[in-house]
Amino acid sequence: MPRLQLLRPGHAPALLAFESENRAYFAASIPDRGDEYFAHFAARHEELLAEQATGLCFFHLLVESDGEVLGRFNLVDVADGRAELGYRVGERAAGRGLATAGVRQVCALAATEYGLTGLHARTTLDNTASRAVLARTGFTPRGEVELSGRPGLRYERSLADEAVRRLR
Repeated sequence: MPRLQLLRPGHAPALLAFESENRAYFAASIPDRGDEYFAHFAARHEELLAEQATGLCFFHLLVESDGEVLGRFNLVDVADGRAELGYRVGERAAGRGLATAGVRQVCALAATEYGLTGLHARTTLDNTASRAVLARTGFTPRGEVELSGRPGLRYERSLADEAVRRLR
């Protein structure tokens, strides 16, 4: 069973493989990371770890028992008890409920481990899978946005329900 893990240095090779193998798949629904991302991946990985160490971001990987990365679930721009959620699940893992499960897990971590009270997320209108995941996990549409020139929606979710579960 896949497990959500906080990003660490040893994840770099599997994460690069995940991003490389899924590049075209992801580019069909979200902006491509660009050649520079892949050319300088090791430096970027170190930057993410340094940023995570500040507490301003929390990067999570959904990892299979053999170490294969199946998805990413990130909390970025942490401030005033809130953060932005971003996630992606690879093509081979799509359709198995892993995005929904991963978002639920990271919401629980956001409330119980990181002390956050709310999250927001954005997705393009044509990314129906992502919109469905957000709806299934308690996010509510809160307005229109533009993402790399494409129309999208902004979503929000209170984490009060997660905090209540923690108290039980």
